[in-house]
Amino acid sequence: MAKEKSETRKTRIAAVGDIHIHEHDSGKWSDFFREVSEKADVLLLCGDLTDTGKEAEAEVLANELKSCSIPVLAVLGNHDYDHDQVKKLKKILTNANMRILDGDFEVINDVGFAGVKGYGGGFDKYMLGMFGEQLNKDFVQETVNEALKLDAALAHLDSEHAELKKVVLLHYAPIQATVEGEPEAIYPFLGSSRLEEPLNRRNVVAAFHGHAHIGVLEGATSTGVRVFNVSKNILLKEGYATPFYLLEI
Repeated sequence: MAKEKSETRKTRIAAVGDIHIHEHDSGKWSDFFREVSEKADVLLLCGDLTDTGKEAEAEVLANELKSCSIPVLAVLGNHDYDHDQVKKLKKILTNANMRILDGDFEVINDVGFAGVKGYGGGFDKYMLGMFGEQLNKDFVQETVNEALKLDAALAHLDSEHAELKKVVLLHYAPIQATVEGEPEAIYPFLGSSRLEEPLNRRNVVAAFHGHAHIGVLEGATSTGVRVFNVSKNILLKEGYATPFYLLEI
């Protein structure tokens, strides 16, 4: 008698970016993390975890995370770098069982999650080139480095877990479509099409980012990879009473 094919389990992914935890936010996020834990299998935090990158803000977030009973994966955002306390922030949040991705990956159920912060540089034909003053070259090189880190993480994931679905976690946007609504003059500071290339090359299922507080919830890369701007402000504008986006894959 032939065995029945087992049903593939879907993974419920909750995602939000730009939560901007302040020093006075104690007790304000506990209910959020409890609700997410009931409705999802993993929580993705897409950067700007703190408001100004202070150690005290990270301590508040770490305490709030005690209410979260599911794995938490995160990337840092530009606000988290503001006070040059990144090492302290990472230590505090890692001790609170948060996994901060920076060119590496994590496997949960049948999904492989790869993450980097990303950086700016603009989109499509308006993407900045490696030209001119050294400061401009350095700006572009930072984005190139982030894209290469992401590609390497996805390649490593493929080599070890080729059977898994792949999801990417970013802070900066990989496509223009999800930042539209922001002033066009600041597009180069919101993301870069260089971050799109690894998504297309490595057959990613979905990517999540934040950073652009005004924009569009969902877009797609040139090959159809779904991209979600899950900035908290956008989710609230879209009517999410509890600001997290839920995707089953």
